[in-house]
Amino acid sequence: MSFQIGDKVIYPNHGLGVVEKVEEKTILGTTTGFFHLRIISNETTVLVPVSNVDNVGLRRAITDEEVDRLFYLLSDGKIDNHQNWKGRFKDNSDKMRTGSIYDMADVLKSLTFLAKSKSLSFREKRMLDRAKALIVSEISEVMRLTSASVEERVNEALEQCFATKAKVAQRDAARAAAKPVAPKPVVAAPKPVAPKPVAAKPVAAKPVAGKAPAARPVAAKPVAARPAVAKVATKTVAAKPMAAKPVPVKATTAKVPSRAAAAKPARQARAS
Repeated sequence: MSFQIGDKVIYPNHGLGVVEKVEEKTILGTTTGFFHLRIISNETTVLVPVSNVDNVGLRRAITDEEVDRLFYLLSDGKIDNHQNWKGRFKDNSDKMRTGSIYDMADVLKSLTFLAKSKSLSFREKRMLDRAKALIVSEISEVMRLTSASVEERVNEALEQCFATKAKVAQRDAARAAAKPVAPKPVVAAPKPVAPKPVAAKPVAAKPVAGKAPAARPVAAKPVAARPAVAKVATKTVAAKPMAAKPVPVKATTAKVPSRAAAAKPARQARAS
């Protein structure tokens, strides 16, 4: 990309600058052309090699039509919000290095929205301030307005963006709550299939060659006859009364002691 003296250009992470002159310098035996840029925000001079313009992201400032598009993007309600700090910081750093004002607008929206719910780290806070300052300085230079008035308009666009995002979130939540839950389809059990009757095929008996064996006669065994037992009829005989036989009673004669025997104990008593 070629620039002329007096062109307003944007140098990534430095902001708006003006091409004051183009000159050639010989460094280590190699002659290279350089753009002398005067950065408006701090009145510093930056030398950019002509051959390295595309690599560093040097571009022209936006036009009036692009300013309207920029404010539309700042208020559209679409915000990239990463939960992981490392991933968020890497994505935002890559966007800041491109030098595109639309990428810086995405960084400004996401970090401003995040700052409303939590405190930012030092590096993210510095990146947020840098993105806002670069956007404000470029718009104010293109529209020839003061930085204060442009910053106020940028803040209004951001508030509209956050309000739009909140309305969209509420509408999505209401739709999700009102959405009827479709019943699960009931799978009908498969109908039993009746087995088809299979006709039995008659099997023809195969003839067996040869003569049929003759049946052997079986001799009958004699059966011995059991003798019949004659049944005797029993008669009841009445018992005859028996007469009691008289038992003879023997007479017992009492023995009378003799006188000599009676006197014997008396003599014994005396002697003692």
